Amino acid sequence: MVDDKQRLNARSKFASYLENLKLRKTPERFTILDVTLSFNEHFNADTLFKRMEEEAYHVSRATVYNTLDLLTDCGLLRRHRFGENSQTQYECVLDTPVHHHLICTECGKIKEIKDAELLKYLNLKKYPSFTASYYVLYIYGICNACARRMRKEQKINKTK
Repeated sequence: MVDDKQRLNARSKFASYLENLKLRKTPERFTILDVTLSFNEHFNADTLFKRMEEEAYHVSRATVYNTLDLLTDCGLLRRHRFGENSQTQYECVLDTPVHHHLICTECGKIKEIKDAELLKYLNLKKYPSFTASYYVLYIYGICNACARRMRKEQKINKTK
């Protein structure tokens, strides 16, 4: 959950970003920022739009999509595509520790993991003529719940 200090820092960073691009600092953009900061998990544009409607704040879908692009470009959100046919997902990256994503190819469940050993290795990795800003690691497979369900289905099919 984002605390008041983080929220103020995010609003300040976003305001500076908009000023640098000579874009208007509209109440809609800052409300969208505030709502994105309220998510504790990955979310998509439709989920954000619905939450805004639930909170009786009406903005167009175009405003939501355009603001998500701005928030991503200024470094407050990170955009993810978890699979070929999946919707674009977002996550807040304010003081978020580096983590990786385990994605189940059966049910689509996403689990965030932290791997200190892998982080240590990646942080020591240097690339010639390139300075890395951040990285994203997706690990695809089958979660335990789906694996159990699949084994159970196989047993049933064998007994038929």
